[in-house]
Amino acid sequence: MTMHGQYARHYIVHGRVQGVFFRRATRNEAIRLGVNGWVRNLLDGTVEAYAIGDQAAVSEFERWMKNGPRGASVTKIDIVAAPVDELSEFVVRQDTSNNTVD
Repeated sequence: MTMHGQYARHYIVHGRVQGVFFRRATRNEAIRLGVNGWVRNLLDGTVEAYAIGDQAAVSEFERWMKNGPRGASVTKIDIVAAPVDELSEFVVRQDTSNNTVD
């Protein structure tokens, strides 16, 4: 979806994506690209993320998410268009997994 030139996507990332600094690396990549949003671990072992920014930045972020950081093994990523929220930064949200290692 677009609003004032902004695009938003929602991601569920599958594979070995918890305990490998995926959330921290995702935040760093988003900041590098100028993308706002959030990332968190889910109980089922996946990582959930929401990204908002201009189309080029979100597309580059999406390409990065398909591989993730060194040590991760992304086997599948679910991507859907999302409503645009007014966010001013990219944060690691409280996860739902009780995993404190990432």
